[in-house]
Parts: sequence; structure tokens; C-alpha cells
Amino acid sequence: MARIPGLPANEAGVLDRLIYWVAERRFGGVPEPFAVVAHHPRLLRAAVIAEAAYGWADRQLPSSLRNLAVYRVATVVGCSWCVDFGTMLQRLEGLDVDRLAHIDEYPTSPLYTDVERQALAYADAMTAQPTTVTDDQVAGLEAALGRAGLVELTHAIALENMRARSNHALGITDQGFAAACAVPDRTDPQELQGRSQGR
Repeated sequence: MARIPGLPANEAGVLDRLIYWVAERRFGGVPEPFAVVAHHPRLLRAAVIAEAAYGWADRQLPSSLRNLAVYRVATVVGCSWCVDFGTMLQRLEGLDVDRLAHIDEYPTSPLYTDVERQALAYADAMTAQPTTVTDDQVAGLEAALGRAGLVELTHAIALENMRARSNHALGITDQGFAAACAVPDRTDPQELQGRSQGR
């Protein structure tokens, strides 16, 4: 349970209730980080706008590579919410989520390509305290991804560090999004209504 309880929808402002509604429709539930941040409505709105903008801007890398690096950060920081939500996002994009169970074996696992191994090692180096990024890592990723791709990867890893560390500090843990039933069938309004009422 989060160290600060999420703001109930009936106590949220009109815009924030709209954010809750959209999140419920899209993900099958209101992400707890949204509900916790809703205690600061302007920050919630800024975060939602920023996340939408990042999603629009992230076009240089294959989503599989970006999502894999972000997932790695979540595991290293220990944010169970981010691991849970990230698994769901990868599943919804049709990516291979079974290999995520072997993420710690990435340096030698045949489940990961060479460029994925480089990106995962970069995620580890950026997430380490203090960071351990090397010139060779940056040069190798620039050669593989191009400058724009390298910048996008760096931004995605840094952003996930912020998310994961914030969630970890506030005690926000997994919500069950990774389960196959976490996102309801949009054609079944009774199922959606049942979920919104906690059934």
C-alpha cells in the first residue's frame, strides 16, 4: 500500500476525474501513481501532458528496444509497479514478455540481440549510483542507433529512473496490470463497469 493514499475520484477536480476516466478506459484501472500525484492537481496534469508528449516524440527507436531498457531500469531500482505496468505495455504491443523473466541473464542470454544487450548495459550504467556510463558504451550505441536514437534511449532511461524512484519512495507497488485480464475487452461495457466498481 502506498505511503500516501491515492486521491479518491469523488474528491478530485473535474479535470482530474477526466484523467481518471481516460486511464480507466485505457488501462482497466486508474494507475496508483496518478491517484497519488492527484493530491497535487497541477503536477498530475503536467505529468499527463508530458507523458503524452513523450509518447508522441518517441519515434526513433523500435518500441521493443525502448520498452526493454525502461523495464530494466524498473527491475534495477526495484519498482514493482513499474515492472507490472511495463509488462502490460509490452504485452499489449505484442512483444515477447516471457523473456522478461530472464532479464538478469541478458549479457549472455540468446533471448537478447547484440543491440539489446548494449541498451540494457547502458540502462544499468545510467541507473547505477554513481553512474558508470563509458565513452565506449555511448559510441557503440551511437553507431547502432544513430544520434537521435541514442538521445531517445538516454531520455527514456532517465525518465524511467525518475518514475521508478518516485514510486519506490512513495511505496507504490504493483496493481496487477501484468495479468492478462488487467485490460478489459472494450466491447464489454458490463466488464468495464464491474472493474470501475472494484468487482
